Amino acid sequence: MAEPEVPAVRRPSLVDAVVPLIALAVLIASSLLLFGLDALDGPIQVALVVCAAVAALIALKNGHNWAAVQSAGQEAIASVTGAMFILLAVGALIGTFNLSGTIPTLVYYGIQVLSPSWYYAASAIICAIVALSIGSSWTTAATIGVGLVGIATLLGVSPAITAGAVISGAYLGDKTSPLSETTILTAQMAGVDPREHIKRQVWTSVPAFLIALVAFFVLGLLKAPEVDDTVSTATELADLDQLFWINPVNLLPLLLLVVLSVRKAPASLALLASAMFAGLLAAFTQRQVIADFVAGQGNVVLESIKATWLTMATGFHADTGLADVDRLVSRGGMASMLYTLWLIFGAVTFGVLLERFGLISRLIDPMIAAAKSTGRLFLTVFACAFGLNVVAGDQYIALVLPARIFRAEFARRGLAPTNLSRLTADSGTVTSPLVPWNSCGAFMGATLGVSALLYLPFAIFCYASPALSVLYGFTGFKIEKVEPAPLGPSPEGVPDDGR
Repeated sequence: MAEPEVPAVRRPSLVDAVVPLIALAVLIASSLLLFGLDALDGPIQVALVVCAAVAALIALKNGHNWAAVQSAGQEAIASVTGAMFILLAVGALIGTFNLSGTIPTLVYYGIQVLSPSWYYAASAIICAIVALSIGSSWTTAATIGVGLVGIATLLGVSPAITAGAVISGAYLGDKTSPLSETTILTAQMAGVDPREHIKRQVWTSVPAFLIALVAFFVLGLLKAPEVDDTVSTATELADLDQLFWINPVNLLPLLLLVVLSVRKAPASLALLASAMFAGLLAAFTQRQVIADFVAGQGNVVLESIKATWLTMATGFHADTGLADVDRLVSRGGMASMLYTLWLIFGAVTFGVLLERFGLISRLIDPMIAAAKSTGRLFLTVFACAFGLNVVAGDQYIALVLPARIFRAEFARRGLAPTNLSRLTADSGTVTSPLVPWNSCGAFMGATLGVSALLYLPFAIFCYASPALSVLYGFTGFKIEKVEPAPLGPSPEGVPDDGR
Protein backbone atom coordinates (compact mmCIF):
# COMPACT_ATOMS: atom_id res chain seq x y z
CA MET A 1 0.00 0.00 0.00
CA ALA A 2 1.44 3.34 -1.08
CA GLU A 3 2.10 5.92 1.63
CA PRO A 4 0.18 9.20 1.33
CA GLU A 5 2.14 11.97 -0.27
CA VAL A 6 3.42 14.65 2.09
CA PRO A 7 2.67 18.11 0.64
CA ALA A 8 5.77 20.06 -0.32
CA VAL A 9 6.62 23.06 1.80
CA ARG A 10 6.68 26.24 -0.27
CA ARG A 11 8.82 29.32 0.33
CA PRO A 12 6.57 32.18 1.44
CA SER A 13 5.83 34.86 -1.11
CA LEU A 14 6.23 38.54 -0.46
CA VAL A 15 2.44 38.79 -0.13
CA ASP A 16 2.51 36.03 2.50
CA ALA A 17 5.05 38.04 4.51
CA VAL A 18 3.17 41.32 4.22
CA VAL A 19 -0.36 40.11 5.03
CA PRO A 20 0.29 39.44 8.78
CA LEU A 21 1.89 42.87 9.13
CA ILE A 22 -1.11 44.52 7.48
CA ALA A 23 -3.39 42.59 9.83
CA LEU A 24 -1.29 43.77 12.78
CA ALA A 25 -1.40 47.42 11.69
CA VAL A 26 -5.15 47.38 11.01
CA LEU A 27 -6.13 45.57 14.20
CA ILE A 28 -3.83 47.57 16.50
CA ALA A 29 -4.95 50.87 14.95
CA SER A 30 -8.60 49.82 15.25
CA SER A 31 -8.09 48.86 18.90
CA LEU A 32 -6.57 52.25 19.73
CA LEU A 33 -9.22 54.11 17.74
CA LEU A 34 -12.14 52.32 19.37
CA PHE A 35 -10.85 51.96 22.94
CA GLY A 36 -8.07 54.55 23.40
CA LEU A 37 -5.71 53.74 26.28
CA ASP A 38 -8.13 51.06 27.47
CA ALA A 39 -7.05 49.02 24.43
CA LEU A 40 -4.22 47.60 26.55
CA ASP A 41 -6.80 45.99 28.84
CA GLY A 42 -7.90 43.33 26.36
CA PRO A 43 -8.53 44.59 22.81
CA ILE A 44 -4.85 44.70 21.76
CA GLN A 45 -4.33 41.25 23.27
CA VAL A 46 -7.19 39.93 21.13
CA ALA A 47 -5.69 41.66 18.07
CA LEU A 48 -2.35 39.91 18.63
CA VAL A 49 -3.97 36.49 19.02
CA VAL A 50 -5.90 37.03 15.77
CA CYS A 51 -2.64 38.07 14.03
CA ALA A 52 -0.99 34.88 15.28
CA ALA A 53 -3.90 32.95 13.76
CA VAL A 54 -3.36 34.74 10.43
CA ALA A 55 0.34 33.77 10.46
CA ALA A 56 -0.60 30.17 11.29
CA LEU A 57 -3.04 30.02 8.36
CA ILE A 58 -0.34 31.25 5.97
CA ALA A 59 2.03 28.58 7.28
CA LEU A 60 -0.63 25.92 6.65
CA LYS A 61 -1.22 27.31 3.15
CA ASN A 62 2.48 26.94 2.40
CA GLY A 63 2.48 23.25 3.28
CA HIS A 64 3.44 23.21 6.97
CA ASN A 65 1.35 20.92 9.17
CA TRP A 66 -0.54 21.84 12.31
CA ALA A 67 1.97 20.02 14.50
CA ALA A 68 4.67 22.44 13.31
CA VAL A 69 2.43 25.40 14.12
CA GLN A 70 1.76 24.01 17.60
CA SER A 71 5.47 23.42 18.14
CA ALA A 72 6.20 27.03 17.23
CA GLY A 73 3.55 28.22 19.68
CA GLN A 74 5.02 26.07 22.44
CA GLU A 75 8.46 27.47 21.67
CA ALA A 76 7.06 31.00 21.94
CA ILE A 77 5.52 30.41 25.37
CA ALA A 78 8.66 28.64 26.61
CA SER A 79 10.81 31.59 25.52
CA VAL A 80 9.01 33.96 27.90
CA THR A 81 8.75 31.64 30.90
CA GLY A 82 11.51 33.58 32.66
CA ALA A 83 9.79 36.89 31.96
CA MET A 84 6.51 35.46 33.26
CA PHE A 85 7.97 34.60 36.66
CA ILE A 86 9.76 37.95 36.84
CA LEU A 87 6.49 39.78 36.16
CA LEU A 88 4.61 37.83 38.81
CA ALA A 89 7.44 38.43 41.30
CA VAL A 90 7.43 42.16 40.49
CA GLY A 91 3.68 42.31 41.13
CA ALA A 92 4.20 40.65 44.52
CA LEU A 93 7.13 42.93 45.30
CA ILE A 94 5.22 46.16 44.59
CA GLY A 95 2.42 44.97 46.86
CA THR A 96 4.61 44.05 49.84
CA PHE A 97 6.90 47.06 49.33
CA ASN A 98 3.83 49.23 49.90
CA LEU A 99 2.70 47.15 52.88
CA SER A 100 6.13 47.39 54.52
CA GLY A 101 6.36 51.14 53.88
CA THR A 102 9.39 50.75 51.57
CA ILE A 103 7.88 52.70 48.66
CA PRO A 104 6.18 55.28 50.92
CA THR A 105 9.56 55.82 52.66
CA LEU A 106 11.29 56.36 49.31
CA VAL A 107 8.60 58.86 48.41
CA TYR A 108 8.73 60.59 51.81
CA TYR A 109 12.47 61.19 51.66
CA GLY A 110 12.48 61.84 47.93
CA ILE A 111 9.98 64.68 48.18
CA GLN A 112 12.23 66.48 50.63
CA VAL A 113 15.33 66.50 48.42
CA LEU A 114 14.00 66.60 44.83
CA SER A 115 12.86 69.88 43.28
CA PRO A 116 10.24 70.03 40.49
CA SER A 117 12.54 72.18 38.32
CA TRP A 118 15.17 69.43 37.96
CA TYR A 119 13.09 66.43 38.93
CA TYR A 120 13.04 64.72 35.52
CA ALA A 121 16.79 64.96 35.02
CA ALA A 122 17.43 63.74 38.57
CA SER A 123 15.12 60.76 37.98
CA ALA A 124 17.07 59.78 34.86
CA ILE A 125 20.42 60.06 36.64
CA ILE A 126 19.29 58.09 39.70
CA CYS A 127 17.89 55.26 37.56
CA ALA A 128 21.01 55.20 35.37
CA ILE A 129 23.25 54.76 38.42
CA VAL A 130 21.06 52.02 39.90
CA ALA A 131 20.69 50.12 36.61
CA LEU A 132 24.42 50.37 35.91
CA SER A 133 25.09 48.93 39.37
CA ILE A 134 22.70 45.98 39.16
CA GLY A 135 22.46 45.47 35.38
CA SER A 136 18.65 45.36 35.19
CA SER A 137 16.26 47.92 33.76
CA TRP A 138 13.26 45.90 34.97
CA THR A 139 14.42 45.75 38.59
CA THR A 140 15.31 49.45 38.52
CA ALA A 141 11.87 50.40 37.23
CA ALA A 142 10.08 48.10 39.68
CA THR A 143 11.77 49.67 42.71
CA ILE A 144 13.30 53.13 42.30
CA GLY A 145 11.14 53.85 39.26
CA VAL A 146 7.87 53.16 41.06
CA GLY A 147 8.92 55.47 43.89
CA LEU A 148 9.94 58.27 41.50
CA VAL A 149 6.63 58.13 39.62
CA GLY A 150 4.83 58.23 42.97
CA ILE A 151 6.83 61.28 44.03
CA ALA A 152 5.99 62.97 40.72
CA THR A 153 2.28 62.68 41.47
CA LEU A 154 2.71 64.31 44.87
CA LEU A 155 5.00 67.06 43.56
CA GLY A 156 2.56 67.94 40.81
CA VAL A 157 4.97 67.14 37.98
CA SER A 158 4.11 64.89 35.05
CA PRO A 159 4.14 61.13 35.78
CA ALA A 160 4.41 60.48 32.02
CA ILE A 161 7.59 62.58 31.66
CA THR A 162 8.95 61.02 34.85
CA ALA A 163 8.32 57.54 33.45
CA GLY A 164 10.19 58.57 30.30
CA ALA A 165 13.10 59.76 32.42
CA VAL A 166 13.06 56.55 34.49
CA ILE A 167 13.16 54.43 31.34
CA SER A 168 15.91 56.58 29.78
CA GLY A 169 18.13 56.12 32.82
CA ALA A 170 17.25 52.46 33.32
CA TYR A 171 18.08 51.52 29.74
CA LEU A 172 21.34 53.48 29.73
CA GLY A 173 22.43 51.41 32.71
CA ASP A 174 21.02 48.18 31.31
CA LYS A 175 22.84 48.37 27.95
CA THR A 176 26.21 49.47 29.38
CA SER A 177 26.41 47.40 32.56
CA PRO A 178 28.73 44.36 32.59
CA LEU A 179 26.10 42.69 34.81
CA SER A 180 23.33 43.01 32.20
CA GLU A 181 22.24 39.82 30.46
CA THR A 182 21.25 41.75 27.33
CA THR A 183 24.74 43.27 27.15
CA ILE A 184 26.36 39.85 27.37
CA LEU A 185 23.87 38.27 24.94
CA THR A 186 24.36 40.98 22.31
CA ALA A 187 28.14 40.70 22.51
CA GLN A 188 28.01 36.91 22.23
CA MET A 189 25.68 36.93 19.23
CA ALA A 190 27.93 39.40 17.39
CA GLY A 191 31.11 37.50 18.33
CA VAL A 192 32.56 40.33 20.45
CA ASP A 193 34.18 40.37 23.88
CA PRO A 194 31.65 41.96 26.28
CA ARG A 195 34.23 44.47 27.55
CA GLU A 196 34.96 45.63 24.00
CA HIS A 197 31.23 45.81 23.31
CA ILE A 198 30.69 48.08 26.33
CA LYS A 199 33.58 50.34 25.32
CA ARG A 200 32.10 50.85 21.84
CA GLN A 201 28.65 51.56 23.26
CA VAL A 202 29.98 54.58 25.15
CA TRP A 203 30.23 56.49 21.85
CA THR A 204 26.48 56.41 21.34
CA SER A 205 25.09 55.87 24.85
CA VAL A 206 26.79 58.77 26.64
CA PRO A 207 25.98 61.47 24.01
CA ALA A 208 22.40 60.14 23.77
CA PHE A 209 21.98 60.33 27.54
CA LEU A 210 23.38 63.87 27.63
CA ILE A 211 20.85 64.85 24.97
CA ALA A 212 18.11 63.33 27.10
CA LEU A 213 19.31 65.15 30.22
CA VAL A 214 19.26 68.52 28.44
CA ALA A 215 15.73 67.79 27.26
CA PHE A 216 14.63 66.81 30.78
CA PHE A 217 16.15 69.97 32.26
CA VAL A 218 14.24 72.05 29.70
CA LEU A 219 11.01 70.15 30.35
CA GLY A 220 11.51 70.68 34.08
CA LEU A 221 11.70 74.42 33.54
CA LEU A 222 8.82 74.59 31.08
CA LYS A 223 6.40 72.18 32.75
CA ALA A 224 5.46 74.02 35.92
CA PRO A 225 3.83 71.98 38.71
CA GLU A 226 0.09 71.70 38.35
CA VAL A 227 -0.45 72.44 42.05
CA ASP A 228 0.98 74.69 44.75
CA ASP A 229 3.89 72.38 45.51
CA THR A 230 4.88 73.99 48.82
CA VAL A 231 1.50 73.54 50.52
CA SER A 232 0.70 70.24 48.81
CA THR A 233 4.06 68.66 49.58
CA ALA A 234 3.89 69.53 53.26
CA THR A 235 0.37 68.09 53.46
CA GLU A 236 1.25 64.86 51.69
CA LEU A 237 4.37 64.39 53.80
CA ALA A 238 2.24 64.63 56.91
CA ASP A 239 -0.29 62.19 55.44
CA LEU A 240 2.36 59.59 54.67
CA ASP A 241 3.89 59.94 58.10
CA GLN A 242 0.50 59.36 59.70
CA LEU A 243 -0.33 56.28 57.68
CA PHE A 244 3.08 54.55 57.82
CA TRP A 245 5.95 54.42 60.27
CA ILE A 246 8.55 56.17 58.15
CA ASN A 247 12.08 55.05 58.97
CA PRO A 248 15.23 54.08 57.04
CA VAL A 249 14.68 50.52 58.32
CA ASN A 250 11.90 50.26 55.73
CA LEU A 251 14.54 50.38 52.97
CA LEU A 252 16.07 47.04 54.01
CA PRO A 253 14.03 45.03 51.44
CA LEU A 254 15.39 47.31 48.71
CA LEU A 255 18.93 46.83 50.02
CA LEU A 256 18.43 43.05 49.98
CA LEU A 257 17.27 43.22 46.36
CA VAL A 258 20.34 45.21 45.33
CA VAL A 259 22.67 42.76 47.11
CA LEU A 260 21.02 39.74 45.50
CA SER A 261 21.11 41.40 42.06
CA VAL A 262 24.79 42.29 42.36
CA ARG A 263 25.54 38.71 43.43
CA LYS A 264 23.85 37.53 40.22
CA ALA A 265 20.95 35.74 41.87
CA PRO A 266 18.21 34.78 39.37
CA ALA A 267 15.99 37.83 38.93
CA SER A 268 12.70 36.15 39.77
CA LEU A 269 14.11 34.57 42.94
CA ALA A 270 15.74 37.85 44.03
CA LEU A 271 12.48 39.74 43.55
CA LEU A 272 10.41 37.09 45.32
CA ALA A 273 12.85 36.89 48.24
CA SER A 274 12.77 40.68 48.66
CA ALA A 275 8.96 40.66 48.47
CA MET A 276 8.66 38.04 51.19
CA PHE A 277 11.24 39.79 53.35
CA ALA A 278 9.24 43.02 53.01
CA GLY A 279 6.14 41.19 54.24
CA LEU A 280 8.08 39.82 57.21
CA LEU A 281 9.48 43.26 58.01
CA ALA A 282 5.99 44.78 57.88
CA ALA A 283 4.93 42.50 60.74
CA PHE A 284 7.35 44.41 62.99
CA THR A 285 7.27 47.92 61.52
CA GLN A 286 3.73 48.46 60.17
CA ARG A 287 1.47 46.76 62.70
CA GLN A 288 -1.37 49.29 62.39
CA VAL A 289 -1.22 49.23 58.59
CA ILE A 290 -1.58 45.44 58.62
CA ALA A 291 -4.44 45.55 61.12
CA ASP A 292 -6.34 48.09 59.01
CA PHE A 293 -5.65 46.17 55.80
CA VAL A 294 -6.99 42.78 56.96
CA ALA A 295 -9.50 44.11 59.52
CA GLY A 296 -7.50 42.35 62.20
CA GLN A 297 -8.91 40.56 65.23
CA GLY A 298 -5.80 40.73 67.39
CA ASN A 299 -3.83 37.66 66.29
CA VAL A 300 -0.59 39.32 65.16
CA VAL A 301 0.93 36.26 63.48
CA LEU A 302 -2.15 35.32 61.45
CA GLU A 303 -2.80 38.93 60.48
CA SER A 304 0.76 39.32 59.18
CA ILE A 305 0.62 36.09 57.17
CA LYS A 306 -2.74 37.01 55.72
CA ALA A 307 -1.63 40.55 54.82
CA THR A 308 1.56 39.37 53.12
CA TRP A 309 -0.30 36.67 51.22
CA LEU A 310 -2.99 39.07 50.04
CA THR A 311 -0.59 41.82 48.97
CA MET A 312 1.46 39.33 46.96
CA ALA A 313 -1.70 38.00 45.31
CA THR A 314 -3.89 41.05 44.69
CA GLY A 315 -1.83 44.00 45.90
CA PHE A 316 -1.99 46.47 48.76
CA HIS A 317 -5.05 48.70 49.05
CA ALA A 318 -5.54 51.70 51.30
CA ASP A 319 -8.74 53.63 51.96
CA THR A 320 -7.65 56.65 53.96
CA GLY A 321 -9.85 59.19 52.23
CA LEU A 322 -6.69 60.94 50.97
CA ALA A 323 -6.91 60.47 47.22
CA ASP A 324 -3.23 61.04 46.37
CA VAL A 325 -1.95 58.75 49.11
CA ASP A 326 -4.45 56.00 48.27
CA ARG A 327 -3.52 56.21 44.60
CA LEU A 328 0.19 56.01 45.44
CA VAL A 329 0.12 52.94 47.68
CA SER A 330 -2.87 50.97 46.34
CA ARG A 331 -0.97 48.93 43.78
CA GLY A 332 0.78 45.65 43.08
CA GLY A 333 -0.07 41.99 43.34
CA MET A 334 0.52 39.13 40.93
CA ALA A 335 -3.02 39.56 39.64
CA SER A 336 -2.14 43.04 38.35
CA MET A 337 0.29 41.46 35.86
CA LEU A 338 -2.17 39.08 34.19
CA TYR A 339 -3.16 41.48 31.38
CA THR A 340 0.53 42.09 30.76
CA LEU A 341 1.24 38.36 30.53
CA TRP A 342 -1.65 37.93 28.11
CA LEU A 343 -0.19 40.72 25.99
CA ILE A 344 3.29 39.17 25.96
CA PHE A 345 2.02 35.66 25.14
CA GLY A 346 0.07 36.96 22.14
CA ALA A 347 2.90 39.13 20.82
CA VAL A 348 5.67 36.56 21.19
CA THR A 349 3.59 33.76 19.64
CA PHE A 350 2.94 35.99 16.64
CA GLY A 351 6.64 36.83 16.35
CA VAL A 352 7.85 33.24 16.60
CA LEU A 353 5.39 32.11 13.93
CA LEU A 354 6.71 34.82 11.59
CA GLU A 355 10.29 33.69 12.23
CA ARG A 356 9.77 29.92 12.17
CA PHE A 357 7.94 29.89 8.83
CA GLY A 358 10.28 32.24 6.97
CA LEU A 359 8.04 35.31 6.82
CA ILE A 360 10.57 37.60 8.48
CA SER A 361 13.52 36.49 6.34
CA ARG A 362 11.36 36.93 3.21
CA LEU A 363 11.12 40.61 4.11
CA ILE A 364 14.68 41.13 5.32
CA ASP A 365 16.64 39.53 2.44
CA PRO A 366 15.55 42.17 -0.11
CA MET A 367 16.38 44.91 2.41
CA ILE A 368 19.95 43.61 2.75
CA ALA A 369 20.27 43.43 -1.01
CA ALA A 370 19.15 47.05 -1.36
CA ALA A 371 21.55 48.33 1.34
CA LYS A 372 24.49 49.10 -0.95
CA SER A 373 26.29 51.48 1.42
CA THR A 374 27.38 51.22 5.04
CA GLY A 375 24.90 53.90 6.06
CA ARG A 376 21.99 52.12 4.40
CA LEU A 377 23.12 48.82 5.92
CA PHE A 378 23.08 50.41 9.38
CA LEU A 379 19.63 51.81 8.70
CA THR A 380 18.49 48.35 7.61
CA VAL A 381 19.76 46.77 10.82
CA PHE A 382 17.90 49.40 12.85
CA ALA A 383 14.70 48.88 10.84
CA CYS A 384 15.00 45.12 11.33
CA ALA A 385 15.59 45.32 15.10
CA PHE A 386 12.90 47.90 15.75
CA GLY A 387 10.50 46.11 13.42
CA LEU A 388 11.06 42.88 15.35
CA ASN A 389 10.31 44.70 18.58
CA VAL A 390 7.00 45.72 16.99
CA VAL A 391 5.96 42.48 15.30
CA ALA A 392 7.69 39.88 17.48
CA GLY A 393 6.96 41.60 20.78
CA ASP A 394 10.13 40.45 22.48
CA GLN A 395 13.45 42.21 23.10
CA TYR A 396 15.50 39.02 22.85
CA ILE A 397 14.19 38.21 19.38
CA ALA A 398 15.03 41.78 18.33
CA LEU A 399 18.60 41.29 19.60
CA VAL A 400 19.35 37.74 18.49
CA LEU A 401 17.91 37.71 14.97
CA PRO A 402 19.59 40.87 13.59
CA ALA A 403 22.96 39.82 15.04
CA ARG A 404 22.56 36.38 13.48
CA ILE A 405 21.22 37.64 10.14
CA PHE A 406 23.67 40.50 9.54
CA ARG A 407 26.87 39.06 11.04
CA ALA A 408 28.04 37.47 7.77
CA GLU A 409 27.16 40.58 5.75
CA PHE A 410 29.19 42.83 8.08
CA ALA A 411 32.16 40.47 7.79
CA ARG A 412 31.84 40.37 3.98
CA ARG A 413 31.96 44.17 3.83
CA GLY A 414 34.95 44.44 6.16
CA LEU A 415 33.00 45.97 9.04
CA ALA A 416 34.21 44.97 12.52
CA PRO A 417 31.69 42.95 14.57
CA THR A 418 31.85 45.64 17.27
CA ASN A 419 29.90 47.86 14.88
CA LEU A 420 27.12 45.28 14.70
CA SER A 421 27.04 44.64 18.46
CA ARG A 422 26.73 48.36 19.22
CA LEU A 423 24.11 48.92 16.54
CA THR A 424 22.06 45.90 17.60
CA ALA A 425 22.02 47.05 21.23
CA ASP A 426 21.10 50.60 20.22
CA SER A 427 18.35 49.38 17.90
CA GLY A 428 16.97 46.36 19.75
CA THR A 429 17.46 46.94 23.48
CA VAL A 430 16.52 50.59 23.91
CA THR A 431 13.55 50.66 21.51
CA SER A 432 11.79 47.72 23.17
CA PRO A 433 10.00 49.79 25.86
CA LEU A 434 8.56 52.09 23.16
CA VAL A 435 6.19 49.37 21.91
CA PRO A 436 3.18 48.88 24.23
CA TRP A 437 2.74 45.19 23.37
CA ASN A 438 6.44 44.34 23.49
CA SER A 439 7.40 42.44 26.65
CA CYS A 440 9.45 45.44 27.83
CA GLY A 441 6.84 48.06 26.95
CA ALA A 442 4.11 46.01 28.61
CA PHE A 443 6.26 45.51 31.70
CA MET A 444 7.15 49.20 32.04
CA GLY A 445 3.56 50.31 31.57
CA ALA A 446 2.24 47.85 34.14
CA THR A 447 5.02 48.46 36.66
CA LEU A 448 5.20 52.24 36.53
CA GLY A 449 1.43 52.67 36.24
CA VAL A 450 1.86 54.86 33.15
CA SER A 451 0.79 53.56 29.74
CA ALA A 452 3.54 53.18 27.18
CA LEU A 453 1.43 55.34 24.88
CA LEU A 454 1.77 58.19 27.41
CA TYR A 455 5.46 57.93 28.27
CA LEU A 456 6.50 57.12 24.69
CA PRO A 457 7.24 60.75 23.61
CA PHE A 458 9.43 61.30 26.68
CA ALA A 459 11.68 58.21 26.59
CA ILE A 460 14.21 60.44 24.87
CA PHE A 461 17.28 58.26 25.32
CA CYS A 462 15.45 55.48 23.47
CA TYR A 463 15.28 57.70 20.38
CA ALA A 464 18.64 59.41 20.62
CA SER A 465 20.76 56.28 21.01
CA PRO A 466 19.66 54.48 17.81
CA ALA A 467 19.60 57.79 15.90
CA LEU A 468 23.26 58.41 16.73
CA SER A 469 24.20 54.85 15.87
CA VAL A 470 22.63 55.09 12.41
CA LEU A 471 24.14 58.56 11.90
CA TYR A 472 27.61 57.13 12.57
CA GLY A 473 26.98 54.60 9.81
CA PHE A 474 26.30 57.35 7.28
CA THR A 475 29.19 59.59 8.39
CA GLY A 476 31.75 56.88 9.09
CA PHE A 477 32.40 58.25 12.58
CA LYS A 478 33.69 55.52 14.93
CA ILE A 479 33.12 52.83 12.30
CA GLU A 480 35.82 50.19 12.65
CA LYS A 481 37.08 48.31 9.60
CA VAL A 482 38.62 44.84 9.31
CA GLU A 483 39.84 42.70 6.44
CA PRO A 484 36.78 41.66 4.41
CA ALA A 485 35.90 37.99 4.74
CA PRO A 486 35.55 36.00 1.50
CA LEU A 487 32.00 34.91 2.17
CA GLY A 488 30.69 35.07 -1.37
CA PRO A 489 28.17 37.48 -2.85
CA SER A 490 25.72 39.49 -0.82
CA PRO A 491 22.02 38.59 -0.98
CA GLU A 492 20.69 38.44 -4.56
CA GLY A 493 24.20 39.16 -5.86
CA VAL A 494 24.19 42.89 -5.20
CA PRO A 495 27.76 44.26 -5.05
CA ASP A 496 28.94 46.48 -2.21
CA ASP A 497 30.09 49.92 -3.34
CA GLY A 498 31.53 51.00 0.02
CA ARG A 499 30.10 53.59 2.41
